[in-house]
Amino acid sequence: MKALVLSGGKGTRLRPLTFTLAKQLIPVANRPILGYVLDQVRDAGIAEVGVIIAQETGNYVKDYVKDGSDWRMRVDYILQEPLGLAHAVKQARPFLGGSPFVMCLGDNLQGRGISNLVRRFEEEKLDCLILLKEVPDPQRFGIAVLDSGGRVTKLVEKPKEPPTNLAVVGTYLFSPKVHLAVDRIKPSWRNELEITDAIQEMINMGFRVKAEVLDSWWLDTGKKDDILTANQIVLDEYVRRDVRGNVEESTVEGRVIVSEGASVKGSRVRGPCVIGRAASIEGSFIGPYTSIGDSAQVVNSAIENSILMAGASVKDVERMEDSLLGRSARVSKNGRSHSVKANVGDFSEIEV
Repeated sequence: MKALVLSGGKGTRLRPLTFTLAKQLIPVANRPILGYVLDQVRDAGIAEVGVIIAQETGNYVKDYVKDGSDWRMRVDYILQEPLGLAHAVKQARPFLGGSPFVMCLGDNLQGRGISNLVRRFEEEKLDCLILLKEVPDPQRFGIAVLDSGGRVTKLVEKPKEPPTNLAVVGTYLFSPKVHLAVDRIKPSWRNELEITDAIQEMINMGFRVKAEVLDSWWLDTGKKDDILTANQIVLDEYVRRDVRGNVEESTVEGRVIVSEGASVKGSRVRGPCVIGRAASIEGSFIGPYTSIGDSAQVVNSAIENSILMAGASVKDVERMEDSLLGRSARVSKNGRSHSVKANVGDFSEIEV
């Protein structure tokens, strides 16, 4: 079993951050989303991984993942134009060879991991196993129709009148037979080779295609609010109290990580939240669901439900909430006090 992790795409819905950073590298709880995806691949015992990258952002991904040894895996990088998920499978064919594989989207998080999926795929000798999630707005997703035995009978992309509420989550397992289906499909109206079309073709060809319904959380981190929601869930799931930095004349309440080298002075910190290495908090309130990146600085400000990436700075801001600040971005007060909600790209500066 090999893995294909998709880390390309332009991330247009997350601009301006994605002008200077791959969307899969935006951190939640001070760690890139891609890192959590690779954790799940590693935990499933998969050691050979192909990482799909784009021309514009591929070097950022390479700088983070490197050779994959941090996850005890060997990584091959595969360059792809954004021409669809099935096109990514086609581009990866030399890497995949005749192996079955799991394909994961590098900007999707789900709370259960993939180990059980891999086990079921192998035990039932399936040709395709897809992960589904019940959603309240199925018109926005690819939707699956199942028979009584759990076989997928039909896939519909963003239907106006959805036949079910079972959305296709960004985790797929395939046998090598998927390549036969990919070769038979045509580009969609978006001029992309759609993975839903390839799976439908596998159904039409009589291959064994089944689904499993996810009983945990799933997040597609394609927009700012999605990133903040993912940050909330990951902080809830993973953060345990661990205060290693310097805390002076301050209160630290609940599940809070104060990383080594960080400084908290004259402040109040209420978890769940994480404060990165060499970060500085002074005379401030850091509220729940906030991630403060390495070397970030918060002075005389109140921040809640926000992400400050590495080197970001917030000074003299009475209240900031629901915000996402890029690397080395600066927000400071200039005039009367205001509440701030912001989506600020790398190296930007805002006065309020």
